[in-house]
Order: sequence, then C-alpha cells, then structure tokens
Amino acid sequence: MEFNLKNGKTLSVHDYADKYFPAIQELNKQEQWMNLFEKGKETRQAWGNSNIAFVVKDKENVVGYIRGLTDKHVSLYICELLIAKDYRGKGIGGGLLDYVHKLYPKTRMEMLATSASHTYYESHRFRPFYGFRKTYHE
Repeated sequence: MEFNLKNGKTLSVHDYADKYFPAIQELNKQEQWMNLFEKGKETRQAWGNSNIAFVVKDKENVVGYIRGLTDKHVSLYICELLIAKDYRGKGIGGGLLDYVHKLYPKTRMEMLATSASHTYYESHRFRPFYGFRKTYHE
C-alpha cells in the first residue's frame, strides 16, 4: 500500500520486520512513550507476536507504525498507532486504520486513547466506551 501526499511524496506501508524495530523505538522515544522504549525486549517480542504490524516509510525512513491484535472475525484491537510529528495531519494515521480494518472488515475496531488524542479518534467516527486497565502486578 502507498500514501500519496499532497506535496507529491509517496509513502509506502510494509509488513513489520525486525530490522524496523530500532526506528520504531526511536519514534517511541520521541513521543515519550517510555514504557515501550524502556522495555525494549518486551516491546520487540510484542511486535513479533502481533498479527497486525505495519510500518510506514518515506524512502528508507520509518515515519509511522500501527500494531494490533485480531481474532479476524469479531475483535480488532489497536495497541499502538504512532506517526512522526513532521508527518501528522497528512492522513497517514487514518489511512493505516482504514487499511487494517479493510483487512478484517467483519471486526469491530477498538483502542484506548489519551486525553490528548481522543478528538482525533472521534473525528474518525470512533465512539468512546468505558473500560478498565490493570497490570499483572497491581
């Protein structure tokens, strides 16, 4: 898949490969998603075990990604969606969400959002829902 931006640039979508992990971690660090960055071993394992795992590249540079899990029939859960700051507002994130949902059109797509990102998802017709989160050690 490719994204054609208004400025004439073409970005490409690629299946995750381990060679992209350092660039993914750099994006996590820039976004200050320190839990993912600091738990690099676990984050890499999560990418390897995810059945939704794509990166967006501008030539050779990874400029975004989407990672998630699906049973392919009912639920599709987006774990992370991140686009580099210089590439935001160009339709890349929405394009990735659409791309993934088209792969599994029977599923409902779910994700968590921060207080800073909820308006983005609402603009893409996601509706809020109430949920809970707990780690094993809590």
